[in-house]
This record gives sequence, C-alpha cells and structure tokens, in this order.
Amino acid sequence: MIRKIIQIDEEKCNGCGACAAACHEGAIGMVHGKARLMRDDYCDGLGDCLPSCPTGAISFTEREAAAYDEAAVKAAQREKAAVPHGCPGTNVRQIRHEDTAESVEAAVAKSRLSQWPVQIKLAPVNAPYFDGANLLIAADCTAYAYGNFHERFIRNRITLIGCPKLDEGDYTEKLTAIIRENNIKSVTIVRMEVPCCGGLERAAKAALQESGKFIPWQVAVVTTDGTVINEP
Repeated sequence: MIRKIIQIDEEKCNGCGACAAACHEGAIGMVHGKARLMRDDYCDGLGDCLPSCPTGAISFTEREAAAYDEAAVKAAQREKAAVPHGCPGTNVRQIRHEDTAESVEAAVAKSRLSQWPVQIKLAPVNAPYFDGANLLIAADCTAYAYGNFHERFIRNRITLIGCPKLDEGDYTEKLTAIIRENNIKSVTIVRMEVPCCGGLERAAKAALQESGKFIPWQVAVVTTDGTVINEP
C-alpha cells in the first residue's frame, strides 16, 4: 500500500540515537553508527521521532510500504520489557575471543603513546607536540575494545581521548582552539558504535568547521566486540 512513512537521510544523521529512543514503536535502530528504519510495519507514520533529530535527517515520504502492524509492535514491546533496557551503550553482553599464537605475541606489543596528558579536558591548547601533528580524537572505550589500537591508531599520532556521556560539558570549544592555534596536519576520529559516542564525533567535526581550516579528516567506528568498521 502507498502510505506516509519516515525516511532517514544517512548523510545528515550524526548517530546520536535520539530518534531511536523517541520511537516508541521500535521502528528505528542504530546500524554502524547511523539511524535506520528497521521495519516499515513498525512505523505508524506519526513522526514522534522528527522533533528529536538535531540535524533534520528525518522527514516524511509517501511510498509503497507495509501497513502499520500494531499487534506486532505491542508484542515486540512486551518482549523488550521483559529484558533489561536503557541506553544502548549500557546493554550487557559477554564477549569471548579465541587466543592464537599471533594474538599472544601481539599482546606484548609496546606502547605507541607519544605525549601526555591525553584526556581532552586536561590537554593544553598549545604544546610543541601539536606542531605538524596527525591528531587522533578517540572515545575512551575504543582502546579497550580494539586490541591493536596502539599500532593501528595511536602510532605516529598525537592522542586525545574523551567520553561525551561521562565528561561534563562539550569538547567543541577546546578542540576548536587546539586545531585553530596549532599546525595540525590531519584528524582521525575513532568512536564506538554505541549512539552516545556520536557526541564525540559531532564535537570533532564542529571543531574542524569552526577552526576555519581545511584539514583532512576521517572517522573509524569500533563495535563492542572489537571489530573496526567504517575503517579509513
């Protein structure tokens, strides 16, 4: 049937997860750090998610879509209520990795960290190591989730870390000052797949824009089981 239903502009989506939380029917999910309409029959077409989106990535369209299935929605809601829920980033899961000879050898790899402090809130705006630096802006959890983090991301970069969910305030002003006042060659952003990590990516991108400089940048996303997706 032809009916009104939401559509999500993936280019505009910043991965904050606000729309998924606002969708009471559970029609929206987060996939690889982006919001996605998971099931047409869960979308009632009323658009409770629209005002929650900070980037205007959600709009209405009319297209061929399955009819809204209220019974299926209520069944899914009952199932969800039976298990712990809340912020997707706090969902409990157990992860098992098989050790190999290569992984054991890699476990003794040396640190590639080249400066201190690394916490965004503690880092100075000006420091000699920022001159000509390839800057890494990483979410706290990424180095714990991805085993080869030092070799893949920290090596040959100046590292700044933060957690937008736990740290007070916004990183944009501090990162803008660092990028504007130093000769930064490139910026790599590494975040977790969970929605709350979208705040770090947004702050870094805003800082790049507000600095007034044209600097190459890239984003890598790490899943909770240690897989790197959207790899630069």
